[in-house]
Amino acid sequence: MSNDETISRRTALKILGVGVGVASAPSVLAQHPHPHTGVEMVAPVAAQTPSQLRFVTAAEMTSIVLMSDLIIPADEQSPGAKDAGVPAFIDLMVSESSVETKNLWRKGLVAVDQLCKKEFGTTFGSLTSEQQVAVLKVISRNEYQPRRIEERFFIAIKGLTVDGYYTSELGIHQELRYKGNAYLKDFAGCTHPEHTS
Repeated sequence: MSNDETISRRTALKILGVGVGVASAPSVLAQHPHPHTGVEMVAPVAAQTPSQLRFVTAAEMTSIVLMSDLIIPADEQSPGAKDAGVPAFIDLMVSESSVETKNLWRKGLVAVDQLCKKEFGTTFGSLTSEQQVAVLKVISRNEYQPRRIEERFFIAIKGLTVDGYYTSELGIHQELRYKGNAYLKDFAGCTHPEHTS
């Protein structure tokens, strides 16, 4: 092997160290805690102050909180999107997204407010719950073939709401009742009569 094809042990260790650091950094986001790792998880934040917002404005965050909590509301079994910290997750994800995605969110929120002003004379955050649901029904109508910016925005907020909720501790453990991987002594297979031979 020539010197051009080899690297020093020190360079290899640096590359490996950086690779491990980069690979493990995103894993702390939107995951449930693993007590045995010794890594302390940050608790979900239901509401952010304007100084904590990464991308959206305080007014936009009000709309995001309301919309995400209408998409996944609290019920007797589990909390809603707001309590699971979904709005903060959305703000983080959009802040780390492409310019195109950021424009979709900014223009989509404006388009939703324009629709609200046209129909009800005020912004989404000032509507009654029934009016907010009516607006969401309108912007979700063409979910599979969106034509307008507010319809594309609905797809985006619905997607991040679901992703944020089901990767949060509350979504995983309270809603899905996931208990983690379990050791099975025996795998009995399917016990339905139609599947036995």
